[in-house]
Amino acid sequence: MNPLLALRQCGQSVWLDHISRSLITDGTLQRLIDGDGLAGMTSNPTIFDKAIAGSGDYDAGLQRALEADRNAGNRALVERLVVEDIQSAADVFGSVYDDSDGMDGFVSVEVSPGSAHDTAATIAEAQHLWQVVARPNVMIKVPATREGIPAVEALTAAGINVNITLMFSPDHYEGVAQAYRRGLERHANPRQVASVASVFVSRLDTVADGLLQHIGSPAALSLRGTIAIANARRIYRRFQEIFHGEGFAALTRRGARVQRPLWASTGTKNASYSDVLYLESLVGPETVTTVPPTTMDAFRNHGRVRVTLGTDETEAEAASALDKAAALGLDLHAITEQLQADGIAAFASSFDQLIATVGRKRHELLATTS
Repeated sequence: MNPLLALRQCGQSVWLDHISRSLITDGTLQRLIDGDGLAGMTSNPTIFDKAIAGSGDYDAGLQRALEADRNAGNRALVERLVVEDIQSAADVFGSVYDDSDGMDGFVSVEVSPGSAHDTAATIAEAQHLWQVVARPNVMIKVPATREGIPAVEALTAAGINVNITLMFSPDHYEGVAQAYRRGLERHANPRQVASVASVFVSRLDTVADGLLQHIGSPAALSLRGTIAIANARRIYRRFQEIFHGEGFAALTRRGARVQRPLWASTGTKNASYSDVLYLESLVGPETVTTVPPTTMDAFRNHGRVRVTLGTDETEAEAASALDKAAALGLDLHAITEQLQADGIAAFASSFDQLIATVGRKRHELLATTS
């Protein structure tokens, strides 16, 4: 069996961490849904900048936008191009959304990273994107900052599907899960709302491995490539406690959906590790894994599927790795806080680059038609 389809039998959905106009228009996206069971898609400013800068696929859409309003600003043009892709992809995933009773088939679009530390601005932009995209199977991505977490509650209460992003630690997860729960309690029909909590994986190992390498002892070196997986497994255990415990039971009776953990940044960054390490190590019920195209191809080719979340063995492995890391002096709280700050800065830079890319193309198109 195709390993990607086998993941679905373990209760895990596969979403593509990539978007481009040609992927949608040439039928590739539909083929991935039909052949690999692809169940959703995520996007971010970096992905869109690469898609728009790296092809002429968006030139016609940009030309149409300029014909409609020659004086449109670059940011407005970016929004138009992004929204067109999100709407088109959401329409392709419409049957997945319907067949899964609203559990899968989502396409995620991110609020501006510049709003990451402004609750009111995040809420306003998320509401705007929700209304402009106007698809039931869109998710609005909100960062799990201190200011973003109240926005998660407010948006959930308003019936907006939220993908909470840039989560790195159990502390981030706790705040996000509780905000989702509080938002559902304020909604008249909680079953209408869906959400995922995106935990970034490989970036944590990149930092932790460097620190372990610097320590250099056999005990430290033996932990390389284990910290991110252990961290994600601890978060999954907390997910089970929150959403299958008494605190969520009343909402379950009202039809509320659990907020599934989503494993993000699953591409292996260390060439000495298996290219499917993070996929194979984080398989379990009620989860989503997002994969870039190369990782998806690798897993289809040689991925091995077994449940590696929530078992006595995997929980013991996670506890052991984290205890040993703490004994060696690794401050995971400090590391994960810095990773979140770095992630916001990186997406903000990509967003600025995206606006610049569209501005350059805008100038080129206007020059040829003037």
